[in-house]
Parts: sequence; structure tokens; C-alpha cells
Amino acid sequence: MKIKVPGFKTINIENLLFDYNGTLAKDGKIDNKTKKILQKLTKYFRVFVITADTFGSVKEELKDIHAKVLILKSKNHTKEKAKFLKKLGKKKTAAIGNGNNDILMIKEAILSISIVADEGCSSKTLISSDIVCKDIKDAMKLFLKPKRVVATLRK
Repeated sequence: MKIKVPGFKTINIENLLFDYNGTLAKDGKIDNKTKKILQKLTKYFRVFVITADTFGSVKEELKDIHAKVLILKSKNHTKEKAKFLKKLGKKKTAAIGNGNNDILMIKEAILSISIVADEGCSSKTLISSDIVCKDIKDAMKLFLKPKRVVATLRK
């Protein structure tokens, strides 16, 4: 997907990289509406979910979604997430997150969105984001209706 944002930049997105808990999920669970939108996104993008899997539920919750799940293994999740973003290609990947350990992927992605939902959002991650949404469903719909991105980011 190519989005030309006047006065900002041209964004060419192939990959969507999501944090899991606090972003896609609440207490390890994803609601059905979020799952439906996420599945729809897999028709247009390569979708990745990267997580420490705090609740041990990510694989079960995403079993019917065509997304690649990566469970963090290192002691430094912030760097591990940024390293994976680099592997995908920073200039073709949008990152969506909320936590302190999302800050580097948020800073480095071609387009970044912070989610301020029930879990809240790290203030450093929020400030480093291109866009801030109150709900994951609103954030995901930006990729289905890219003129919303233009309306938000144009100068």
C-alpha cells in the first residue's frame, strides 16, 4: 500500500508489526471484532505479532488468523523488537504498540501508531509515534482507509 502524505512523506507499507498485550489484546484475549479486522488486513499485508506472551495465550487467540507470531526470547525485548523490525524492513513496515518495549520499533518504522487503551500507553512511546489511537480497531482501520492517514499527517 502506497500512501502519499503531502508535506510529510510517501509511505509504502508491506508489513504490519503489532505488539500483542495492551495493543491487540487485553489480559491476553482479543475480542472478535479485532480478530475480524486483523484477518481482513492479512489479505493486503504481511501481518506479524511480536510478544513476550505474558498470559500464554497468543497462539490460541491467533490460531485462525493468517499472521506470523513471534514470542520474544531475549532479556531486552525493546532491542529484540527493533531487530525484528529491521529484518522485515523499516521502510516498508508499520509498527503498532503501546509499551515501553515498543519504543524503538515505533521510532524506526516508516509509520508508527500508539494505542492508548485500557492498559494505557508509555509516554515515551506515545511521543515517538506518528499517530495515536484510542482503540486498536480504529488503528487497524487506518490501513483499510488510508485517506485517514493522509488527513491526520498532512502538513
